[in-house]
Amino acid sequence: MKTREFSFNLPQSFIAQYPKGKRADSRLLVVDRAAQTFTHHKFKELPGLLAPDTVMVVNNTKVRKARVFAKSKDTGGMVEFLLLKETARGMWQVLCSKSKKQKQGKVFIFPEKRQAVIVQELGELRVLKFDRAIDEKYLNKHGHVPLPPYIKRQDEVLDKQRYQTVYSKISGSIAAPTAGLHFSKRTIRLIAKRGIELAQLSLHVGLGTFTPIRTENIEDHAMHSEEYMIPSDTALCLNKARFEQRNILAVGTTSVRALESAYSKDGIKAGKAVTNLFIYPGFKFNVVSQLLTNFHTPGSSLLLLVSAFAGKELILSAYEEAKKQNYRFFSYGDAMLIL
Repeated sequence: MKTREFSFNLPQSFIAQYPKGKRADSRLLVVDRAAQTFTHHKFKELPGLLAPDTVMVVNNTKVRKARVFAKSKDTGGMVEFLLLKETARGMWQVLCSKSKKQKQGKVFIFPEKRQAVIVQELGELRVLKFDRAIDEKYLNKHGHVPLPPYIKRQDEVLDKQRYQTVYSKISGSIAAPTAGLHFSKRTIRLIAKRGIELAQLSLHVGLGTFTPIRTENIEDHAMHSEEYMIPSDTALCLNKARFEQRNILAVGTTSVRALESAYSKDGIKAGKAVTNLFIYPGFKFNVVSQLLTNFHTPGSSLLLLVSAFAGKELILSAYEEAKKQNYRFFSYGDAMLIL
């Protein structure tokens, strides 16, 4: 299967640069797999589009302000770092600008005169060793919201809230689980009022989610690992729903990957784990029966996952319909509900 089969043309004007004024004012394209049809709605209509016995699963990860700027001690040039993961105290895996120039042994001066040295090169990644540990308080003070590169602006005050779900709890992501950005607190209350159960899990969004597929053949792509955690009450709720043959709606592709990774013949297993699951057409879904998602970039692992769930032809047709109707694409864009 070729990566180019999942490409499509998207003019820059479709890519949302800012969120809608209110979260639930986003548009919602409903894709009915059985009928092969599309209908158009507002996101605020979501509770009424779902059966009352549905279980909705959300990813409660919280985006950290992981973009930090530092000066090269040698040249004085400014370098942008994206802090991915702390592997030991004061040791961080990072992505950095002008990465080919950032060699082992180079030293950088971060805010508050903290110094860090590159101690290892791991392909496109670098490992930084800080002279003092970097914590959440430091990042909140000196870091920037890690907006994706297709948002062609610097982060602003509004992004601190709007690039975060209203139910975010556990810090650790370098990108938002964007399907959840449409939920307002009022929408959550209406979902509960309808009788829909809300279950939570945590998958910290990292390179596995947003790294582009650079291989010609899809099967040759290797996913980076991401950590996830399924609470015991979520596992109990979902195993009961599966036994009762109720719909399980995953909010976002990250929720899908966590749920399908946690599945075994004995059901969904609670606890912490790591996944590098790559879902593309031909994958057999064991847990998820409905999916709420955004519109994804061409040729991405996210688009492949959605195509595996609904079929490539139907999804690419849905994207063309969305363009005809002037939907907004990507992180701050509109949403799609696949039934």
